[in-house]
Amino acid sequence: MQTLNDILGDSKIFMNREVLSPHFTPKKLVFREKEINNIERAIAPCLKGERGRNLFIYGKTGTGKTSCVNYVIEEIKGIPNTRAKISYINCRIYNSRFKVLAKITGDHLPTYAKRGYGAVDLYERLRNWIEEDSKIFVAVLDEIDMVKDLDDLVYTLTRINSDIKAGGVSMIGISNRVSFKEDLDPRSLSTLYETELVFPQYYATELYAIIKDRANAGFKKGVMNDDVLHFIAAQAAREGGDARFSLTIISKAGELAEERDQTAVTMKDAQDAAKAAEDDAVYELIKTLPEHQKLVLYSISLLTQSGGTYKKLTDGVDTYLFSGEVYNRYKSICESMNSESKSERWYRKYLSELEMQGLIAAFESGKGIRGHTKLVKLLVPAKKTKDVLERDLFRVENQEENKA
Repeated sequence: MQTLNDILGDSKIFMNREVLSPHFTPKKLVFREKEINNIERAIAPCLKGERGRNLFIYGKTGTGKTSCVNYVIEEIKGIPNTRAKISYINCRIYNSRFKVLAKITGDHLPTYAKRGYGAVDLYERLRNWIEEDSKIFVAVLDEIDMVKDLDDLVYTLTRINSDIKAGGVSMIGISNRVSFKEDLDPRSLSTLYETELVFPQYYATELYAIIKDRANAGFKKGVMNDDVLHFIAAQAAREGGDARFSLTIISKAGELAEERDQTAVTMKDAQDAAKAAEDDAVYELIKTLPEHQKLVLYSISLLTQSGGTYKKLTDGVDTYLFSGEVYNRYKSICESMNSESKSERWYRKYLSELEMQGLIAAFESGKGIRGHTKLVKLLVPAKKTKDVLERDLFRVENQEENKA
């Protein structure tokens, strides 16, 4: 067992933990030169004082979308005398039109932002601020699909361009979901004039090169060997080419080696770290789902745990639920939240997307069940899923964690 002095002392494993973090942006992003150039081309008109096209960037988690955009933002900061102004907004935190407008105002008009104005007042002030010296403003909206009133936000930001005589606004939207624009109202879609950029997943060989470069900078010499790095790269490639996932594993493996008072990371450390990272990745994925998908998944987790109005089906190992029962529970939860539930057409789409994410299985019932219905099975632990969603949706704290 390590003592406090051991923990506070020099590490036998790490040289620079920061570079192993998924949130660290290196000076050079390998295998993403083409994507960076595309972002630069999309934003170049803004740097010349012209209105650029809106850019929407898609790709699975861990494909480098945010890192590449932040890389370009840092490049722009080094350009002197540009009229372009940029705000980076994490929409998991700033998840409404008002919060986004308040964040933008806080970035560029901080004294005005503290006065407690409403969305309309913020809009008017931002519009005047842009027009007063023909600024070009770029709003970088990371995880844009997390904004609850996205239609209103898109319409508001694009509307500024119609209301001003000089200057302009461009958006860079980043999303894991290529289909997120399908949720937009036709009114909002009609205001967009966008370019799309899809980030491909990384191959195992690319992931190996990425984490080897980070390992050389993050670990002390001799701590990490190539066999372990190849194993971690293969695990991340199997999870969809997620570089963030590979960095989580490599960092966790180093921590396990340190806890075990070793001088090198072993294959067992990497295997244990991969298992822990897989569990964490599932629940991180759940947190990124749109609100109504979360509510459907919450309904499934509740019914899986406790049953419902109709008889549950079980084969002694797995529990199967009637799709109609899940939809009824979802509508009931929406009603209790004073939120309008979506139609059955949208509900079927949510089930399909949850299945694509590997969180549920949904299939048509076979013989022996009256009628023609769809059965739903939860593929992740029901209690943990329910607890994660309750904290995320309702800010309910886990009682067992509080006792600890």
